[in-house]
Amino acid sequence: MGLYILISVLILIVCVLMILVVLVQNSKGGGLASNFASSNQYMGVRKTADFLEKATWTLSVVLLVLSLFSIFVIPKTQAKAEATQSEIQKQIDESKTAPIKDFQAPPTQKK
Repeated sequence: MGLYILISVLILIVCVLMILVVLVQNSKGGGLASNFASSNQYMGVRKTADFLEKATWTLSVVLLVLSLFSIFVIPKTQAKAEATQSEIQKQIDESKTAPIKDFQAPPTQKK
């Protein structure tokens, strides 16, 4: 159960990061990359766009892997399902073996 919660939290963090990275990007070449157009920039406009694109692809792959891994750590409630199934089976068995009480035959019609 603890690993499932950890994977779920990681998926949520990756989703929030991906949302932020996608919102920073601008499909027309603007976004965060356009803010670094000064001459004393640390990274060029193209390098910033490349970084954001690589971050988007990396986060999408991480989200895919975490989602696939979460399938294997989902807590199974098999014990509860088996208990419910055995209860149903017990009621069916009791109904088959229990005598029919207060059964009255339908009245016969005389002509």
